[in-house]
Amino acid sequence: MHQLHQSPGLLAKLSGQTVIITGAARGIGGAAAAAFNKHGANVTIADLPQLQETAEGLIKSLDHPERAVFMAASVMQWSEMVDVFDWTVNKFGRVDMVVANAGIMESSPVLDMQIDERGRPMESKEALDVFDVNLRGALNSEFDIWPLGHVYHQQTGMLIYFSRPALRLGLHYVGKNPLRDEDGAGDAGSRGSVTLVASTSGYFGSTGNAAYVASKHGMVGLLRASQKKAAALGIRVNAVAPCHTPTHITSGFDNDDMVQSGLEMNTPEMVGVAIAHAAVDDMRRGTTCLVAGKYLRELEDTRESLFPEWLGSDLTDALSQHGQYLKSIGGYRLPPKPS
Repeated sequence: MHQLHQSPGLLAKLSGQTVIITGAARGIGGAAAAAFNKHGANVTIADLPQLQETAEGLIKSLDHPERAVFMAASVMQWSEMVDVFDWTVNKFGRVDMVVANAGIMESSPVLDMQIDERGRPMESKEALDVFDVNLRGALNSEFDIWPLGHVYHQQTGMLIYFSRPALRLGLHYVGKNPLRDEDGAGDAGSRGSVTLVASTSGYFGSTGNAAYVASKHGMVGLLRASQKKAAALGIRVNAVAPCHTPTHITSGFDNDDMVQSGLEMNTPEMVGVAIAHAAVDDMRRGTTCLVAGKYLRELEDTRESLFPEWLGSDLTDALSQHGQYLKSIGGYRLPPKPS
């Protein structure tokens, strides 16, 4: 078990740094924006145009409103996200941290089949929207830093590269920063960080909301797949996995009843502080902090330490040898694009 301990003094290192947070007009993203801003960070709040008034209200409530700005952008629109990063660099000089928080959940069970007027089964458009927002797929040949995964689309004949815009853009823009020296804000090997907001659904997923659960499992996959590239760039990529947190996504629950039932619950503020710690802590690389009220547990290190017990020492050794071989040849060799 790896219990995480948050040092309040650590957040002082946020002063003067710049963070971009997607989906930050409200909920967990808004709480994260408040946590960063409280400790002197410049904050770009990126969210949908229809949430501008909400975001402006949030900015007015911050400790340092002059250090926060709102930019209307959708994570489904690549050019809008590039504008967010370019504008932030022009405004604040650089991007030190990125928080990939934007996310949605289906409003009806996507595994329940809907039938059209001809009696034919219907595609779940809502499930596709959840995948598109939570784990966005895009093919961007002129700005393709590196593929995080790929699949051949039989109908179009294209090789689709799956990515998280905030992650890919974070690696690109944060990677432009100079390495920090030992007397600076971090250790000698750090240019900044990207923090992914996953979910306990990305590790357990027994709730039945299939699109959301699948998308958050994909987020955990991105965390693991990004480590090699991030390390080469001097960037730390970590995740936070909140348990039930009262936001607009969980508005269908009676939160008072859950509290009275004795269930451990978060507040958005708890999760926002956990995100800020993951972003600024130079000792965190490839970690996931599960946030469940008073419980703050690291999941990735714990998972790795349990491999021999879970898989057996023989299989653990065999898989380790396979990993070492891939490392020795420079990583997994991707197939050529289909002709």
